[in-house]
Amino acid sequence: MTRPQRTVILAAQNAANRLADRHTPFVMNDWYVAAFGDEIKAQLLARTLLGRRLVFYRTSDKRVVALEDRCPHRSMPLSAGTLVQDTVVCAYHGFRFNSEGDCIEVPSQATCPKNVGIKAYRTLERGPVVWIWMGEAEEADLSKLPEQDWMEDRQWEHSKGFLSLQASYIRLHENLLDLTHLSFLHAKSFGTPDYAKAAFESEIGEGRFALLRNVVPTTLPPVWAVPTGLTGPGQAARIVRSEFKSLGMHEVSVRFYDCHLPENERPEFQIRTAHMPTPETATTTHYFIVHGRDFAQSDAATTRFMHDQLFVAFNEDVDGLALQEQALANTPAEDLYEFSVASDAPAVAMRRYVLARQQKEAEANSAVALRP
Repeated sequence: MTRPQRTVILAAQNAANRLADRHTPFVMNDWYVAAFGDEIKAQLLARTLLGRRLVFYRTSDKRVVALEDRCPHRSMPLSAGTLVQDTVVCAYHGFRFNSEGDCIEVPSQATCPKNVGIKAYRTLERGPVVWIWMGEAEEADLSKLPEQDWMEDRQWEHSKGFLSLQASYIRLHENLLDLTHLSFLHAKSFGTPDYAKAAFESEIGEGRFALLRNVVPTTLPPVWAVPTGLTGPGQAARIVRSEFKSLGMHEVSVRFYDCHLPENERPEFQIRTAHMPTPETATTTHYFIVHGRDFAQSDAATTRFMHDQLFVAFNEDVDGLALQEQALANTPAEDLYEFSVASDAPAVAMRRYVLARQQKEAEANSAVALRP
């Protein structure tokens, strides 16, 4: 078969217009991961989130401060300045700003003008990560913060890492809701040949989208087989739930057990991975990852082995998504079309949801702007 008929291509393109993509403006009223907690110290840290330049630092009482990274006087990045007694001093003319973003000193004059300040963002430190509300600080909604109790639970062993993704965060969320690619993109890491054809279930709800896949029996790849001891061919059950929890977090949870043992006699092994994408720009993403397990506690060798093996796979995603982004950028608009299949249903629903969130936020902002 050659290229699809023009009517088929137009139908695919029209369907894509109802989905969020790299051109969709960011949803600001939500929580995203700004950094790992140990990245933010008593020094200035510059980072671009959702297209906004921010500067971070930790105060003497250990609070995390996030400010707009631009002096309102002559637009010098404040991250190029100095941190003095929990305040930021601009490197250009010495304007000083406190942790609320208020200008409290202008060295060239005796009095400091009022209403010369910068935006301060609401932050919240939970476990190993610092979350940030990218909308107005007074509107920060804690109910939108995704559940993450296991990331703070001492009964779970943890490791963490960061990857720079040269692709849209929408593509990463879509990738995480697509388990069929494990047999191919991850064939050399944690994918297995039987994975793509295993039975699956979808859960689609308002703001929550999940894909469940039971691969039973299966032969586990080394990353799971070695630490669980389930090394035999066809010995294991691999029960996976991959769930979009928020714009800033996707969680993958997996159970393993010996499928040849009776249910009341078999130990179960659980792992969870928090994939936390924060857009940097439309086509670049800060990719924060926290991995946890409820077995082999305090075993540093197992932690290192699993971490290294997992990041081989996560880098495969990063490389694959970057190649997709390049193909998208280099395809003329009239020639760009993509088709979806049954297993894409949760990802398609997620992209519709993100677009709807953005459109609703844009409408609300327009209504506020029109008020007298």
